[in-house]
Amino acid sequence: MAQDVKPRVRVPKTASAGGSVTIKTLISHRMESGQRKDSDGNLIPRSIINRFTVEFNGQNVIDVDLAPAISTNPYFEFEAIVPETGDMKFTWYDDDGSVYEDVQSITVA
Repeated sequence: MAQDVKPRVRVPKTASAGGSVTIKTLISHRMESGQRKDSDGNLIPRSIINRFTVEFNGQNVIDVDLAPAISTNPYFEFEAIVPETGDMKFTWYDDDGSVYEDVQSITVA
């Protein structure tokens, strides 16, 4: 079942070198468990975000394995240290093989 999946990320545009910033992410995703049936009585295929990763300039910041009980539209908020100007890459992995990405730049001022 195709769905309109939309990642939303809030990252400050600037940061102090070595300073901590708050990152907020949300991905609009229904999170089908594979146990519900459609109106014809057929099982709706499982489609769950099972992993979320963040990298800054290629370095791992966060890597989270998600369980099937994760809520619809998973939201994450966390702190990250920004040592230099660079790109923060956000990746969500779906059971159905889909991968959703977003990249946000942060400039050290």
